[in-house]
Amino acid sequence: MILPIVAYGDPVLRKKGKEIPQDYPKLKELIEDMWVTMYEAFGVGLAAPQIGRSIRLFIVDAEPFADDENLSEEEKAQLTAMKKVFINPKIVAEEGEEWAFNEGCLSIPEVREDVFRKPQITIEYYDENFEFHTETFNGIGARVIQHEYDHIEGILFTDKLSSLKKRLIKGKLSNISKGKVQADYRMRYPLMKKGR
Repeated sequence: MILPIVAYGDPVLRKKGKEIPQDYPKLKELIEDMWVTMYEAFGVGLAAPQIGRSIRLFIVDAEPFADDENLSEEEKAQLTAMKKVFINPKIVAEEGEEWAFNEGCLSIPEVREDVFRKPQITIEYYDENFEFHTETFNGIGARVIQHEYDHIEGILFTDKLSSLKKRLIKGKLSNISKGKVQADYRMRYPLMKKGR
């Protein structure tokens, strides 16, 4: 089932997600719905807060980035194999010199900005079968995970922008929360007037 994606301004996007138990109700269905919703919106990641659930769960499929001809064969292979479910994740290390990359977010349509993040992360998490993993990711794959991880911490990519950039996009963000934006997928707007 395709779920509506929660737009900027909804309080759920600012809450720190709660850990979930292995017997979380209808977890398999929830994960399946998240995959369908993410692909319908042409996303590469989706966190549970973006569908209105304040829990520590996100999914990523970084394969679309593997088409970049500037990447090495090793990087392309890592991105192609990167379709993963992260339950109760914890980033245990972020390493390297920060680099900029133009990011967007399904909850913040029509806004893209350069965000600085470290190039390598080590993360502990449970997969959809509640098997425990510790893995290290680099480059774009690491960035996608960091972006989704921020969501379960109540952080948005716009929080990482300079105060000048934040002022420049303030009007756009306000319009998004009111539903004054074009999105090619179902959204739920927190401040949208009823009957519009």
